[in-house]
Amino acid sequence: MAGDIVDITLLSLYVSSTSTLVATAVAVPVGIALGLREIGSQRLLKNILFTLYGLPPVLAGLLVFLLVSRGGPLGPLGLLFTPLGMVIAQVVVVTPIILGITMSVVSTVESRLKETAFVLGADAHQLRVTVMREATAGILTAVMVGFGRAISEVGAVFIVGRHIEGQTQVLTTTIITDIEQAAYGHAIAVGIILLVIAGLVYSLLYRLQERTLQ
Repeated sequence: MAGDIVDITLLSLYVSSTSTLVATAVAVPVGIALGLREIGSQRLLKNILFTLYGLPPVLAGLLVFLLVSRGGPLGPLGLLFTPLGMVIAQVVVVTPIILGITMSVVSTVESRLKETAFVLGADAHQLRVTVMREATAGILTAVMVGFGRAISEVGAVFIVGRHIEGQTQVLTTTIITDIEQAAYGHAIAVGIILLVIAGLVYSLLYRLQERTLQ
């Protein structure tokens, strides 16, 4: 049983950390560009973003399911009911969250510093560099929130990965399955592990935030 919990925990960390890293790589550059008003048709992009920001995880899971299922465009890749398929589902859920927070943080910092920077003679490039330095802590917050959303996600990963023993078992789906089987003690133990992981990750990122503010 202990070995099973270790495997489940490791898979949860793999899926959540991988999806967060991929989402960060996509969302942060786009969020920065939007925050600095460097992308045209911003109103349309922001409307799409805010719509995706509230995208229900089960709907995201359904969309990815249709994408990777046997009859879907990515069906031949065999991603359904695999950890990689679960990563894709989490990326769809997490990316809009990181993107939206990053955009808001950069936009707020840019508005606050713009007038001061130009008064001091800074050009556009220097302004962007200054904004990025000031926004680093906020961007880390976006990543923290994104990881928290990923590690606690259940709807999308369950639809795409199910809960296949030894293959796609993660902490959140294990809790749901335990409750259905009235294994409440095991569910509580898994929940505590989930809480500890989230706490450790947030503590690490919080320390990184503090360093960026010094």
